[in-house]
Amino acid sequence: MKELGLGLLIIGLISLALPLINPNLHYVFLTWIDQWGPAVAWGIRGGITLLGLALWLGFKNRD
Repeated sequence: MKELGLGLLIIGLISLALPLINPNLHYVFLTWIDQWGPAVAWGIRGGITLLGLALWLGFKNRD
């Protein structure tokens, strides 16, 4: 679960950063999120990031 959380956290951070770096460029793997509208798209990106952070922190000390 720790690895899944870290993966979701990294994907979430990348999906949060890419539209801020170059807003005029449309990324193929983020277009499905943008179809829902801007508010929902940022909510999905933030939710993925927070879920990844929660999983990573929750299972960080477990082996």
